[in-house]
Amino acid sequence: MSAFNLVSPFKPTGDQPQAISQLTDGVLRGDPAQVLLGVTGSGKTFTMANVIAQVGRPTLILSHNKTLAAQLYREMKAFFPQNAVEYNVSYYDYYQPEAYIPSTDTYIEKDLAINDEIDKLRLAATSALLSGRKDVIVVSSVSCIYGMGNPAAFYESVIRIRVGQEMSRNVLLRKLLDSLYVRNDLSLNRGEVRVKGDTVDVALAYSDNILRITYWGDEIESIEEIDPETLQRVSSFEEYNIYPANLFMTSKETQERAVRQIEDDLAVQVRYFEDEGRDLEAERIRERVTYDVEMIRELGHCSGIENYSRYFDGREPGTRPFCLLDFFPDDFLMFIDESHVSVPQIGGMYGGDRARKENLVHYGFRLPAALDNRPLRFDEFKKMVHQIIYVSATPADYELAESEGVVVEQLIRPTGLLDPIIEVRPRQHEADDLLEEIQQRIDVGERVLVTTLSKRQAEEFSGYLTRSGIRSCYIHHEVDTMERVQIMDSLRRGDYDVLVGVNLLREGLDLPEVSLVGILDADQEGFLRSRTSLTQTIGRAARHVHGKAIFYADKITRSMAQCIEDTNHRREVQLRYNEEHGIIPHAVKKELAQAESGSGMKRTELPTEQKGVDYQMAAQNGATPFMAADPIVEAMTPQQLKKSIDHTRRLMQEAAKKLDFLTAAQYRDELLRLTSLLEAKNDN
Repeated sequence: MSAFNLVSPFKPTGDQPQAISQLTDGVLRGDPAQVLLGVTGSGKTFTMANVIAQVGRPTLILSHNKTLAAQLYREMKAFFPQNAVEYNVSYYDYYQPEAYIPSTDTYIEKDLAINDEIDKLRLAATSALLSGRKDVIVVSSVSCIYGMGNPAAFYESVIRIRVGQEMSRNVLLRKLLDSLYVRNDLSLNRGEVRVKGDTVDVALAYSDNILRITYWGDEIESIEEIDPETLQRVSSFEEYNIYPANLFMTSKETQERAVRQIEDDLAVQVRYFEDEGRDLEAERIRERVTYDVEMIRELGHCSGIENYSRYFDGREPGTRPFCLLDFFPDDFLMFIDESHVSVPQIGGMYGGDRARKENLVHYGFRLPAALDNRPLRFDEFKKMVHQIIYVSATPADYELAESEGVVVEQLIRPTGLLDPIIEVRPRQHEADDLLEEIQQRIDVGERVLVTTLSKRQAEEFSGYLTRSGIRSCYIHHEVDTMERVQIMDSLRRGDYDVLVGVNLLREGLDLPEVSLVGILDADQEGFLRSRTSLTQTIGRAARHVHGKAIFYADKITRSMAQCIEDTNHRREVQLRYNEEHGIIPHAVKKELAQAESGSGMKRTELPTEQKGVDYQMAAQNGATPFMAADPIVEAMTPQQLKKSIDHTRRLMQEAAKKLDFLTAAQYRDELLRLTSLLEAKNDN
C-alpha cells in the first residue's frame, strides 16, 4: 500500500486516467525516462500527484524558477496534507556572486541577503529525507544541483532522545551546540536553545514549533511540541529526533585537517605565482587565504567559506560536491516540469559558474579548490537520477530521445477547451489586418497578445495601436519585474486591451481573458519562431473558448508546419472527445489578485505634482512600495527614505514567507533602488 494519501474533490477525467496508468506502469517496470506531453490547462500537476500516490516513492519535482516551484509546492501540499511535502529553492532574497572582470580590473565582492523562512524550509526538506520516511515530496528549483553539506555528517549530528532516557541536561546542551544551535536564555528565535530550570526549549531550525524537553533529575520526563505564540502543547512524543540547525556540519578534527590542507595548497599556489613572475597575484592570494584561515580557526567560519568546501568534505580535486540529490534514497522518482526549459537550464549552470571562478583563481582571488564548489555537470546529474518523467507541452528532442520516443499524451482539458485555431496570413498589410482583428475582440470585451521579433518593433507597433485609439502596452527584457506583473494585471482588468511583447514565454503568462494571439514575422526561423516557441505562444490563447492564433508569414517554415500539424492533431482528439461525451467547452475562471499597492506601471496617468504629494505622504506613513523609480522621491529626506526602506524590507520578507516570489522580487528591486538613493543622499 502506498505511503501517500492523495486528497482531492476531483477524480481523473478526460485522458488523465490513461496517462496516470501508463506513467505508473512505466515507473514500476523500471523505465529510466518517460515523457508526459500535456497541453496547457490539461491538469498535468494532478496527473503527477496521482502517479506519486500510486508509485509510493520519495519524489523530487524540479521546476526552472522559484515562482513556479512555489505554485507546485502549494498544489502538492493541498493534494497531500498528511504527507511530507517540502520545498527547496535558493535561500537568497538577493545574491551578487563574487567576480573579477580583467578588462576593467574590477573586483566585485559577494553580496547577499538570506531569507530565513526559505532556509527553514530547506532544512525541513533534508530532515524529512533523512528521517527514513517514504512519503516525502520535495519541490525544488535548479538549486538542487548546487553544493550542500555532507548528508552523512548531517545524519551523524542528529540528536535522538526518548522519554525515560538518562541524558543529563548539560550533555543535551553540548549535543545541541555541536549541532549548531545557539543558547539564548533571554529570547528564543529559530535555531536557538533556552534553559529554565528543568526545562529545555529548542526553537527547531526546520519547524515553526518549539520542542520542550522536561527533566526529572538526569532523566527525560516528557517531550512536547508547543506553539511559539500561545505556548500551548501541540503534541507529545515518546521519542524524538532533533536535526541540526545547519546543513553544513563539521567536527573540530575535520576543521583542523581542512585548515592544514588549505595552508598546504596556499603555499603551492603562492610558489606557482612567484615562479610565473606574478608577484601581485601571489601577495593577493596569500593575504586572502591567510585571513580566511585565521577566521576559521577563531570563529569556525569565514566569508566565502563555501570556496573551501572540498577540504571540509574530504573530497578529491575535481570531484563533485554533495547536493540535495544525495539526501534521497536510490529508488527516488523525479519529475522535471516544463522540461523544455528546465533541462537546458540544468546543463548550463556548470559552464557559467566555471567561467566566473576561473577568473578568480587565475588572478589570485581564490585557490583552485574554489572550482570544486560548483553545481553538478549534466553528466553527473544524469548518473544520480535513475527514473525521470519529463513534463511539458512541447518536449524537446533531448527528452524524446531519452524516452526512446515513447510519449504519454494528455490532450483533453477538464473544461473541454480546444487548442486555438491557427490562421496563416500574408505579412503585407499585417498591421492593418491585425488592427481590425483586435477591434473585433475589443468589441466583445476580450484581450489580445502580439509577439514581435525585436524591442523596437514592439514599441513601434504598440505606438501604432495607441495612435489608432487602442489601449495597448509593450513588454520586453528592459521592463523590470515590478512593472511586468502590474502590466499583466492591468491587461486582465481591462486597463489595456493589447499587450505587445518580444518573448512573452518568459513571463509564464496565464491570461484567461486573452482570445487572440498575433505572431508577426512568423516565418523568420530562430529561437522565437521555433516549433517549441510557436506552440507555447499560441497556448496563451488556449484558456479562452474563442481562442485563435494568426501567423503573419509569406511562407510556411518547417517550424510553422510542425506547430500547425501538432495543433490540428490535438484539436481533432479534443473535438472527438467532446462530441463523444457531450461536453460543451467553458472558459477558465481565474480570480485577479489585487496588487497591494503601486503606481510604478501607470506613472504617466498622474500629474507629477499629484504623484509627489502621494509619495511624500506615503513616505511619512512608512508605506511606500513601488515608488523609488519616480524622480519625485529624490525630494524625500534621509529619515523618510529609511522609514520606507524598513517598511519595504518587511513587505519583502512577508511576501517571501508566503512563497509569493513575484511580489517579493518587486519589493527587493524597490529596496535596492531606495537604498541606492539613500546612499547617494548620504554621500552628498
